[in-house]
Amino acid sequence: MAEDLGIGGAVVQVPGAAPGHDVTSESTIGAEVPGRAHVVARAAGVISGMPLVPVVLAEVSAWTGLPAATAELRVPDGRAVVRDDVLAVLHGPVQVLLIAERTLLNLVCRTSGTATHTRRWVDELAGTGAQVLDTRKTTPGLRMLEKYAVRCGGGTNKRMGLYDVAMVKDNHKIAAGSVAEAYRLVRQRFPEVAVQVEVTTTAEAVEAVQIGARFLLMDNMSPALLAESVKAARATTGEPIEIEATGGLTLEVAAEYARTGVDYLSVGGLTHSSPILDLAIDLVG
Repeated sequence: MAEDLGIGGAVVQVPGAAPGHDVTSESTIGAEVPGRAHVVARAAGVISGMPLVPVVLAEVSAWTGLPAATAELRVPDGRAVVRDDVLAVLHGPVQVLLIAERTLLNLVCRTSGTATHTRRWVDELAGTGAQVLDTRKTTPGLRMLEKYAVRCGGGTNKRMGLYDVAMVKDNHKIAAGSVAEAYRLVRQRFPEVAVQVEVTTTAEAVEAVQIGARFLLMDNMSPALLAESVKAARATTGEPIEIEATGGLTLEVAAEYARTGVDYLSVGGLTHSSPILDLAIDLVG
């Protein structure tokens, strides 16, 4: 059959049935044969995405025209689990359960992996006063789910897009002519939006505070330079300043960076590089 893969308008000849069919399950299992299955943890981690389970089942039931499958969720999002824990019990036509299997696991394994990775950062920062933030480095189409997963792991969402926090970076400074002018223009156009200014040196940090910035992003600094810049920025004004560190952060150095006095560590890897949490669906008698 011809299938449009949506890449440059190319149409590729693909053998088989129409997309969406599970040719193996439809051949070997009667359409309305009932069954039961467990969603099982194959590794320890933190769960996220369980509300997606009944949504996927409902979509598959509707597409196939088969009786609805149901899900008994046994573990709430944010809960730590160990290997062999049963996360949900599924009931319904076996065809529905098996057709839904991979889509369901792709989503919940992904979100649970993000939550698990985030929890490691949260545990590493415990007692330091610093929080771990996510970024906009998310999978296209999955930003809401991935940021939700960060919250399930105990992390904090920074911004959902380009609209809820203004971030003045190098390109904006160049385009506007200076950091002061870029900051002024944003405050003038969107006075209700928080403005963060990216800095890479102590001098830039002081300058940003002097022009009115109260939210700084200190990028790619060593712990020593970061500590110096945090101290200098806060000494410039008697007003509270929020400070975020980013760039090259790893779990091994997280606590060291947190002890510099920053409020936040932002980690793009929470959403773009978290390994999945290994989960499975097992048919049971």
